[in-house]
Amino acid sequence: MKISHYWKAVVAAVAAGAASLGTATQDGTLTSTEGITAVLAALAAAGVTWAVPNREPKDSA
Repeated sequence: MKISHYWKAVVAAVAAGAASLGTATQDGTLTSTEGITAVLAALAAAGVTWAVPNREPKDSA
């Protein structure tokens, strides 16, 4: 399966942001600090995932 590094970064950003927001809203409120932290977590996850190159597939022959 070939997945571009762009889609990997999008999925990583959504997962990190959702996890951060899920944890932040456990008390029923979302502060601005928690929102900023969720955005930064999503951006960091996207950046790191995008920067790591995909591994070349091995020949199956």
